[in-house]
Amino acid sequence: MFEVFGMLSLRYSNGFSNFLPTAGAISCFIASIWLMSFSLKQMGITYAVWAAASTAIVALLGIAFYGESMSPFKLTGITLVVIGVVLLNFTNP
Repeated sequence: MFEVFGMLSLRYSNGFSNFLPTAGAISCFIASIWLMSFSLKQMGITYAVWAAASTAIVALLGIAFYGESMSPFKLTGITLVVIGVVLLNFTNP
């Protein structure tokens, strides 16, 4: 979730010119990577799930709260990302 909050903070940082959103984004990214380091049993799968899940969540939040467009291609892409994360978790013992 820190990754998602970091991405949302970037939106308000205005190119890193607003201090609080910039500090929030940097702090969230550092916390996200630090917390992920505790769960690195299988680095490839852990990172893939982390990156894909945060990408899908940020895309959905952009559509829901920031008026970003929704197209059939975008919906298909998000769906495929979620299916990929689910499949990776089923194959991970």
